[in-house]
Amino acid sequence: MEAVSHDPRDARPLAGVRVLTVENFIAAPFATMWLADAGAEVVKIETREGGDFSRSTSPVKPGVDGKPSGLAFLRTNRNKKSMTLDLKHPEGKRIFEALAAEADVVIENLRPNVMDRLGLGYADLSALNPRLIY
Repeated sequence: MEAVSHDPRDARPLAGVRVLTVENFIAAPFATMWLADAGAEVVKIETREGGDFSRSTSPVKPGVDGKPSGLAFLRTNRNKKSMTLDLKHPEGKRIFEALAAEADVVIENLRPNVMDRLGLGYADLSALNPRLIY
């Protein structure tokens, strides 16, 4: 007998969709917030050196750890998972590629060609995952 989930997220329209995102500030975080709200599993990748710029933009509020968090960051990153990776390091790149191989969607809003220069642009990732939406 199959287990029945009672998690309300399972009934949302994008339940089962995996989104991997490398995002900063407003545009991509706002778009992926909507995807997460609609039930997608959104995994946000940040750098270890401060992460998303909106973490430190005013207004700020102390988090449970006592560190100040920008309210724009808190608002646009609800319902997301988060991890830090150094995409310039071979191990960080390998982990990102493994995540992208299992993802349905990759979203990024870095400066133009940054992901290409890292070897993580559409051409590289679609070779690992031909069904990937980038």
